[in-house]
Amino acid sequence: MSERFFVATPPHAGRAELHGDEARHLARVLRAAVGDEVRLFAGNGVEWPARVLRIGRDTVELETGTAIPDPARSGPAVTIAVALPKGERQKWLVEKITELGVERLIPLATTRGVAEATGAARARLERTVIEACKQCGRNRLLDVATPRSVTDLLAGAPADARLLIADPHGMPLDATVAAHGAAAILGLVGPEGGFTADELSAATGAGGTPVSLGQHVLRVETAAVALAARLAYYREQNLVDTPRR
Repeated sequence: MSERFFVATPPHAGRAELHGDEARHLARVLRAAVGDEVRLFAGNGVEWPARVLRIGRDTVELETGTAIPDPARSGPAVTIAVALPKGERQKWLVEKITELGVERLIPLATTRGVAEATGAARARLERTVIEACKQCGRNRLLDVATPRSVTDLLAGAPADARLLIADPHGMPLDATVAAHGAAAILGLVGPEGGFTADELSAATGAGGTPVSLGQHVLRVETAAVALAARLAYYREQNLVDTPRR
């Protein structure tokens, strides 16, 4: 058995416990037995081999082995700030940018936005992040931040972040445009109707660069994933480097 499971609390003294849905999936769906081996992660960039010790009604106790930390990340951290679409498209977006290694998602509150990232919606997205991490082998959770307006986002953006704005009329996005000596990259994706002139002006006025992701107008989730995929490729190919300090 090679399934991966999320533990809300990191293992301590060689022991860990699964609760709720994670415990029920292992015990009832996979019909695990004492002695079965699995792998655990706690969303903090570490994985543990583990062996089932005891199976309860809604709890599974495990013995854990030596922690295996992730390799050091290369390249700048990527944040995607997006005016979320509705329904399942929202879930799909979060699932895919998690798989692509985006570090943070910031739901954007925009003039033409169609969905609100309520507390309940964010909780559902956080569960989507866990499921995506389990599937793809990622050990550090995508951070789903509280919603922000474009103005608030720009005011709080790190001074050393490279700001990219998805825009069909922008310059083609390539490694040179993406890098620009950035310690972090913040990508903005607007709603279906696009950013308003005021929002776009504020973003460009803060140093943002409008970038095109292709010759066609993309839906919100497509644009977010296309931007994340392009940046992931540049980072994996060492085309986007963190500046030396």
